[in-house]
Amino acid sequence: MNAIRRSTAWGLSLMFGIMLSGCDELPRGSAERNDLAKMATTQVTVINKAGQRQTFNVWLARTPTEQSRGLMNVTEAELPHDQGMLFIFNYDQVLGFWMRNTIIPLDIAYIRSDGTIVRGLTMQALDETSRSSIEPARFALELRSGELAARGIADGDHVEIPASVLNQSP
Repeated sequence: MNAIRRSTAWGLSLMFGIMLSGCDELPRGSAERNDLAKMATTQVTVINKAGQRQTFNVWLARTPTEQSRGLMNVTEAELPHDQGMLFIFNYDQVLGFWMRNTIIPLDIAYIRSDGTIVRGLTMQALDETSRSSIEPARFALELRSGELAARGIADGDHVEIPASVLNQSP
């Protein structure tokens, strides 16, 4: 029983650490943001259960600084419907995201290393409630709010991530 408690405590500590990594240096209301023009980009394609392919141009959040800033202070005008951000982690783990200083609502899809979406949901602007992947995931794809539903993207769908991204570590 103690091993289970230690494992659960370790998992919760890891999730809490991921959720807050870098964010403690960015206080509520901070105007800091990623310089999107300088971030690496690629394309990812989501294949839904109906076989429809949806391609998104994504900025790659690879470093702890890029990940902690995410899409903070990005406006709807700066985020076209086919654009998003892909967060890349070293391995599958339970991830937790919040919306500190993120001024527009976003959809998030947590994705395992094999490309399977394990959880998709909508997150409200400025909501600091951590929203967990529940299952281990290696990637998180953030899009404009409503894009997952509008494109018929749901849990269990497959995301094609380029090999060059799969083989890199943050």
